[in-house]
Amino acid sequence: MKERARELKASARRGSRAAKAAEDEAAAVAKIAEMQESDRAMAERLHAVIKASAPDLAPKLWYGMPAYAKDGKVVCFFQSAQKFSTRYATFGFSDKANLDEGAMWPTSYALKELTAADEARIGALVKKAAN
Repeated sequence: MKERARELKASARRGSRAAKAAEDEAAAVAKIAEMQESDRAMAERLHAVIKASAPDLAPKLWYGMPAYAKDGKVVCFFQSAQKFSTRYATFGFSDKANLDEGAMWPTSYALKELTAADEARIGALVKKAAN
């Protein structure tokens, strides 16, 4: 919660929209760079997949995690295993993601590694979520 408060305070101080977007992306990339090697490698690959699949999603920090937002609302995010002392990282979607499928659908995925097939699936999900 303290990280989120710092994020909101920093966001309120910034100037133009373009400057805010650049600072938000720099903060997300810096947070990725701080991660342990296995999480960092996945987060870097996810960042590239998300940017390619849904270029209209803007990287930002959300509760100290790299996240991707549309119109200021977080659509998807990455939780490192290290941050929550878990055995796997998590890639998740918020309620703003357009993934509704019937009465039940997955909102997060456990990640131990990323294959090319996983990246393609995530790219398709992100593209659908951002529409």
